[in-house]
Amino acid sequence: MYNILICDDEKDIVAALKIYLSGNDYNLYEAYDGREALAIIEENDIHLVLLDIMMPEIDGIQVLTTLRKDCNMPVIFLTAKGEDTDKILGLNIGADDYVTKPFNPVELLARVKSQLRRYMELGAAPMKKSTLKIGDIELDDESKEVVFMGNAVRLTPKEYGILRLLMENRGKVFAPKEIYRAVWEEDSFGAEGTVAVHIRHIREKLEINPDQPRHIKVVWGQGYKIE
Repeated sequence: MYNILICDDEKDIVAALKIYLSGNDYNLYEAYDGREALAIIEENDIHLVLLDIMMPEIDGIQVLTTLRKDCNMPVIFLTAKGEDTDKILGLNIGADDYVTKPFNPVELLARVKSQLRRYMELGAAPMKKSTLKIGDIELDDESKEVVFMGNAVRLTPKEYGILRLLMENRGKVFAPKEIYRAVWEEDSFGAEGTVAVHIRHIREKLEINPDQPRHIKVVWGQGYKIE
């Protein structure tokens, strides 16, 4: 029996989805906000999530971002007409599919079955807690391996340390002094330029076009971040 979580802040929508999915050997969980959804996923073996985008407190985008740090179960977004920007953002950060309100029950069930079949039959496996993935970059801190676009990449220990720091803190800007202190484990004493050199080397290995990086960005006058 598959465990499916339905998360939407509108109770009538949750109720309708439960009706659509009943009778298909699914064990259904329900949540009405992102915080509740994350708690259920933490405590249960969930195989698929139907996730609303627009919710109070923690929205669907934030929930998905959190999930993709260590979970790879299928996530289907529940979207309203006119939320095209959110659909694209969701797909870019790891959503597997989306259905638009009002739902066509036959289409919804077909999409759920398709995603479950792909997940359960085509070699799905839970991501290891030591694995970080952002865009085309995947880092396994247990094996100390880095993969870019499916290919293993060799980094020096300092390059690896910088990349891990940025990936563990997605979107956070680190000043060169902060990076140096965290990776070299000492104050920079004017050696912050070393960080820029290492960042350039990392970009050469992990960017299609190092001069126009998609992942490791500079925030002028402040430092570096990964997105």
